[in-house]
Amino acid sequence: MKDFSQADPVARDVVGIIDVVLEGGPADLPADLRSHRVARAEEKIKVRHYGGYEHFERGSAPEAADVPVVFRWTGRTRIAE
Repeated sequence: MKDFSQADPVARDVVGIIDVVLEGGPADLPADLRSHRVARAEEKIKVRHYGGYEHFERGSAPEAADVPVVFRWTGRTRIAE
């Protein structure tokens, strides 16, 4: 079985995994949380951050296949206790 996590971006997209970057949100959101690999069908991503979740939604698809898809910050929710 081939490991597509190490494949080039075009090959990952063929099997349904794409690279994404997160824009906006809190300035203190660590850089390592701003890059993800997700299923091509994903429209929303939520990232746990300081007792809550930062929510991001998919923007428009990039023109080039080797460019990550941008998800933009839409808001924050707190974790219920």
